[in-house]
Amino acid sequence: MPLTASPRGVKYELHTLPVDAKAVTDGDTIIVHVAMADHPGSFTVPQEVHQAAVDRTEALMTKNYQRANELQKTIHDAGFRQLTNSTGGQVLTKKHQIRLRGIDAPESSMPYGREAKEELITLVQGKSLKISIYGNDRYGRLVGDIDCHGVFVQEHMLKKGLAWHYIAYDQQLELARWEKQAKTSQIGLWSLPNPEKPWEWRKEKRIRNSRWV
Repeated sequence: MPLTASPRGVKYELHTLPVDAKAVTDGDTIIVHVAMADHPGSFTVPQEVHQAAVDRTEALMTKNYQRANELQKTIHDAGFRQLTNSTGGQVLTKKHQIRLRGIDAPESSMPYGREAKEELITLVQGKSLKISIYGNDRYGRLVGDIDCHGVFVQEHMLKKGLAWHYIAYDQQLELARWEKQAKTSQIGLWSLPNPEKPWEWRKEKRIRNSRWV
């Protein structure tokens, strides 16, 4: 189900560069890069980052790769990155960590955690994404709905039985319905007799860790 245009609550949209497999950290979080020329809103590039990008482009042209690497670190430390596009030119990008809105995938050490991550990699690797941003979570990540060439990523993960509807933060009826479909079909994590909710698993882990402090 592709996302509709400008859903209620959307603050802005991001259109990303093709996603690398290493950018998928787990089944509900992706690191993306957006070309600053296409970045929406009033977001501006700091002057020192802009100058570093200009100087790095010149360093690459003169094959001063040591200098180029130093400047890339300056750019990277500020949350940006300079990438080479399909024509060989340099593109200044902003890095964002995206938390998929309304779902919670198993953690990597939980049953189906690895499968959830691999499924998300298979879906988004090498593709440019359209992301509708609703805000930030308490960790500073952007929370959004992801459209991958017409595929609503949250719907895909729920129907595959590789994520839970994160009902504490999102009450969308569609998410609940897709989760129920997977549960009824007993696919993915729903094939387990008593799958543990990721948020409960994290809470128990915090309690265990606090006992050692």
